Amino acid sequence: MTSGDTPLQQAAGPNDWDHHWDAYGEAAEDNPANDYRHALILKLLRRPRAGSTLLDIGSGQGQFALRLQAMYPDLVVWGVEYSAEGVARSREHAAQVGSAARFRQLDLLQPTMLADGQPPATYAVCSEVLEHVDEPVTLIRNARVLLAPGCRLVVTVPGGPRSAFDRHIGHVQHFTARKLHQVLTDAGYEVQRVLRAGFPFFNLYKLAVIARGKKLIADIEHREHGEAIPAEAVAKAIFGFGLRHSMDNTPLGWQMAAVATAPGKDRS
Repeated sequence: MTSGDTPLQQAAGPNDWDHHWDAYGEAAEDNPANDYRHALILKLLRRPRAGSTLLDIGSGQGQFALRLQAMYPDLVVWGVEYSAEGVARSREHAAQVGSAARFRQLDLLQPTMLADGQPPATYAVCSEVLEHVDEPVTLIRNARVLLAPGCRLVVTVPGGPRSAFDRHIGHVQHFTARKLHQVLTDAGYEVQRVLRAGFPFFNLYKLAVIARGKKLIADIEHREHGEAIPAEAVAKAIFGFGLRHSMDNTPLGWQMAAVATAPGKDRS
C-alpha cells in the first residue's frame, strides 16, 4: 500500500492509491525517515540465507524491494501492492535497473493465494502499511498464505500523535507497542520482540511535520516535477544526519517495529 509517507490529494480520497503513486511517488523517494526505517529493518531482518525468497508486503512503488534485491542478488525478491500504479512504477524501475525483483498487484484485505511461480517467502517485511487500514489483523493474517512456516517477518508502523499530514495521507491509526504486539498475535504470528525506535530525532522529525501542518500538504501537492519544497534540502540534511543517530529501542520512541515469525518451525 505504501512504503513511505507521501500525501494523497484530498479530492481523490485517502484510499486512492493509484492517484497517490501517480502524483506523489517522487516525494516518497526523498523522505529521510524512509532511510532510517530501512536501516532499522535491515538490522532486524538479519542477512537472509542465499536462495531464500523475500517478500515486501505493501511494496508501494518498489523502492525498498529493489534496494533489497540490489543488496542481496542471491535472493528471490517479490513485492505485493494494492495499487496498480505502484506496481506499474515498480516494474518500470526494475526494468530500468535490470533488477530481477518481481511485483504483483494484490488486495490483502481479501483472501488470496500464491501466484504461479511465486514461492512462499522465508523472509518478509511490512513497512508503514498497517496504519492505512481499518482491519490490520485481516491484512497481515491474509498475508500468511504467502509465507513459509517460520518465515521471519519485520513490521514497522508509526507511533506517537497523528498530524494533519498523517491524516491526509490516509493514516487511520497510529500504534503503541502493545497494540502492534496484539495485532500480530491476533493474526496468528509468534512475536519475538517489539521495539519503540527513533528517539530523539525521529520524534523531532515528526514534531516538525506536525508544526508545518497543512502548509506541508500544500507544498507537496503543488510542487512541480523535480522541484524542491522550501527548506527541503536543509531539513533532509539535518534529519538525515540525526535519524542515523536515533536509538533503536527506548520507551520514548515513536517508530514502532516488530519481529515475528509465521506459524511453524522457525527457519531463520
